[in-house]
Amino acid sequence: MNTTAKSSRVAVTLAWLDNFELRMCRSFNTLVQRAGACRVFQVASRLGDGVMWYCLIGAIAVLGGRHGALVALQMAISGLSGLLLYRWLKHRLVRERPFITHASIKLAGRPLDRFSFPSGHTLHAVAFTIIACTGFPWLAVVLIPAAALIALSRLVLGLHYPSDVLAGALIGLGVAFATVSLIHVT
Repeated sequence: MNTTAKSSRVAVTLAWLDNFELRMCRSFNTLVQRAGACRVFQVASRLGDGVMWYCLIGAIAVLGGRHGALVALQMAISGLSGLLLYRWLKHRLVRERPFITHASIKLAGRPLDRFSFPSGHTLHAVAFTIIACTGFPWLAVVLIPAAALIALSRLVLGLHYPSDVLAGALIGLGVAFATVSLIHVT
């Protein structure tokens, strides 16, 4: 296969993926038409802004003894690492948010910054959930559903594409595992 045919095939594949992702965005975004559902996702998104995580880190540090202090340290380090990484990526990849690029996507939440890729909310929700649940497994009952709602909220509210959320989750997973493996809690 020659170079022109290969690049044409890549272009067709990328166009198909873009179209598929836009269709998914539109499907998730239809939930904003239901007032109750919209409000749930707005609250989840707001919780993912950071306050919930800061309170959790503080509570684990204060109430968890030495073990909790180390888990809180892991969470703080992963939070800072994730922040630096996702900001660096956002300012180099400069992907516009779905509601900016597509008039059919209704904005129903407040963006914290201009660009879309990757989802920082999802990155931090995944990283903090993994680390907190590694240290205190009983927290999984609350944190896993909360992290899932935060990730879904980014799609429903028109703030992110599915690939932004997936990338955020994978980066969060990597940051969490790297932090846990580098800073051992005993």
